[in-house]
Amino acid sequence: MTATKNSLIFEGLQIVTLCLVWYGVSAIGNVIVKELLNEFPFPLTVTLVQLFSVWILSIPLLRFLRVPEPQYLYQNRVYYLKVIIPLAVGKFLAQLSSHVSLWKVPVSYAHTVKATMPLFTVILSRLILREKQSLSVYFSLVPIIVGVVIATVTEISFNMVGLISALLSTFGFSLQNIYSKKSLKDISIHHYALLALLAKISWCMFVPFWFFYDGIDIFYNTKYHSYNPATKILFYLALDGILNFLHNVVAFTMISLVSPLSYSIANSTKRIVVICISLLILRNPVTKTNVIGMSLALFGVMYYNKAKLDQRRAQQKQAIIPLVRSEPALNTLNLGTIQFAHPDSDLISRHHPSFHTSRPYYNGFIPNYASQSYKNV
Repeated sequence: MTATKNSLIFEGLQIVTLCLVWYGVSAIGNVIVKELLNEFPFPLTVTLVQLFSVWILSIPLLRFLRVPEPQYLYQNRVYYLKVIIPLAVGKFLAQLSSHVSLWKVPVSYAHTVKATMPLFTVILSRLILREKQSLSVYFSLVPIIVGVVIATVTEISFNMVGLISALLSTFGFSLQNIYSKKSLKDISIHHYALLALLAKISWCMFVPFWFFYDGIDIFYNTKYHSYNPATKILFYLALDGILNFLHNVVAFTMISLVSPLSYSIANSTKRIVVICISLLILRNPVTKTNVIGMSLALFGVMYYNKAKLDQRRAQQKQAIIPLVRSEPALNTLNLGTIQFAHPDSDLISRHHPSFHTSRPYYNGFIPNYASQSYKNV
């Protein structure tokens, strides 16, 4: 009992520590990306540098942790093509859209728009998993939508490209979270191995586009040929790559440790921290109405998490009811049934010979009372 309690305490401290690191790295990383894109407006380049950093830095991490190769994944080419490749493409597009939004609009507004993730989660869960939500969950989406609309209307630095990019990024990350959790269960792949694999595939698939899109512009732009600007940009790119690697490692670790609901709650809290820190450091101008819109959207996210938690508890409570109703059926059991089904049937026969029941009486049938009682739990 003590060992179990200590294990739970250790796991709780581990999750809290991961959350604090996740929040800090994410907030600092967003500020650096914003500063980098102001000096170096090439979001595709920033995205590919981040993916390359995750891929390269994952190699020593996987070797240090002795993570085994996912042999089943390499043998099952169909799953590889149907799930892993689309996941890699989605990761790249979501990350690129996020950088475009940070380039075009302030960090605080971009993350306010990303607070619409519960809306995309509800829609995708309905379309993909056929899940129905409670009325409270649907109602919680109202303040999120209203808050984002208010923040959009009152945003001083509003940009349509930034808004659309933030929405596409939110959609992509919502889809990635669902399928990443599914992949971790289906193929029993380590979460760090999945992270490195997705980063490698994404980088290899889209780096050819970089030569024709960003590479030519950077090569002919003399602004980036001088020593000081080039050194500053390279330093920002390297630092951003390291921070993004840490952010992804912590995020994938959280996905593997906690439930999707707990991850959603932690992600919502992270968004609040990022918005507050970006406003303090970058000091982008905001109006009171804009702050009200941000606050309303974030309140809707927290209310959504509370509604999902209540829905989960209600479903668990309903699942217990069939077990209670099936208990009277246990009275029909006799010791003969127990003797026949129990692995120590010889011991029962010796102590209770009068209850010995032969196999022909049951015609080889053993009632599976356990499956009847727990089938809905």
